[in-house]
Amino acid sequence: MRPAPRPDPSARTTRPDQWAAGALHRVTSAALGPYQSAVIRIGFAATWLLFLLREVPHRRELYGPDGPWSWDMAQRLIAKNNAFSALMWSDSALWFEIVFAVAVLSSALLMVGWRTRTMSVLFMFGVLSLQNRSIFMGDGGDNVIHLMAIYLVLTRCGQVWSLDARRAARAARTAETARATSPAGAADAAGPAVRDRVGPVLWTVTGTALLIGTFTDRVQIESWLLALFWGAWAAQGLWWAVSRRARHGEPRALLDVLANLIHNAALAVIMAEVCLIYATAGWYKIQGSRWQDGTALYYPLKLDYFAPWPGLSDLFASSALIVMVLTYGTVIVQVAFPFTLFNRRVKNVLLVAMMLEHAGIAVLLGLPFFSLAMIAADAVFLPTVFLLWLGGRATGVRDRLLDRLPGLTRPDAGRAALPGQRQESPEQPRTLV
Repeated sequence: MRPAPRPDPSARTTRPDQWAAGALHRVTSAALGPYQSAVIRIGFAATWLLFLLREVPHRRELYGPDGPWSWDMAQRLIAKNNAFSALMWSDSALWFEIVFAVAVLSSALLMVGWRTRTMSVLFMFGVLSLQNRSIFMGDGGDNVIHLMAIYLVLTRCGQVWSLDARRAARAARTAETARATSPAGAADAAGPAVRDRVGPVLWTVTGTALLIGTFTDRVQIESWLLALFWGAWAAQGLWWAVSRRARHGEPRALLDVLANLIHNAALAVIMAEVCLIYATAGWYKIQGSRWQDGTALYYPLKLDYFAPWPGLSDLFASSALIVMVLTYGTVIVQVAFPFTLFNRRVKNVLLVAMMLEHAGIAVLLGLPFFSLAMIAADAVFLPTVFLLWLGGRATGVRDRLLDRLPGLTRPDAGRAALPGQRQESPEQPRTLV
């Protein structure tokens, strides 16, 4: 029998280098998790928007001049913890209404993905301004929104399922049509550049406001947040200038690499943040005696504040078995989830269990916005296949509704392949999970 050939030592030494090169190419060549980041954008923007719309009649009592937490008390607290709130720049009712309107409008525009880079900064501006003005007006979900509003600024969350993506696709089709219909000598032309009038106007307006805020004594902004504002503003201007003058050159490629690196790092931080939330919550629960004996869920079910449906709460609280199973199940799922990320099947099962748990919290305990915030955070781990299926179903429902309404057409109606070109499905972006 012939002896087996010995492995080449040089091959073993090159494998780690090849793996490192492949990993580096993966995180620099594309923004990973485009559908996951889009779901996070839509979920958190919708959660904050719904909360603000529900509290419109009570906005002045919660965050404005009529609240029990007065402007002077908030100013003294912020002077100690150095938090940011634009509502501390003035105690006038008009300024409060302006900030509240910016928070509502930026949330709505970020949800639909219109100018996501600018709207993500304004969304963070509104979240920090309102939440830091009255820190006691939250239910736990506000802390998650607070963190995710900062992380979203660093992500490319408008790649899919956004008006920005639709505008980019329309510009690409226009350029492709120009190349296809151009003479043979100009077949390789890049096509006419699409003029963007809204972008420069937004950039000028935000830059003027930021300049006034920087050199006004009344305005107090922490140095790290001011640097973030100016950095986002300068990066947006640089991106526009490079895209206009050298759309296919090395400067644009370098900016793409930097943007991909920042996006992927921010997405990894979001995933780590979600794991940290569940791990700390689960391990703290284990140390409580009520969680150890399986009766912790009974007590909130008997509180009037957490009983929007008293009959349903009494039904669950009357069964010791249900209380024990839900109490222990909550602890087990929260502690185990971070350790299941390396097994997709187990991770997906626990992900469904956690989302159902938060849906139950919304119904049983009357905490809908806390549950929506946590479900939006959990969505970063949803499989891409499921998100594509969900997007397809949503598109089908939208098309059926538009077909029934007279005078309206689908966004993709009349779109056909160019001469000599096959109608193919777009390439799926790379994902993290």
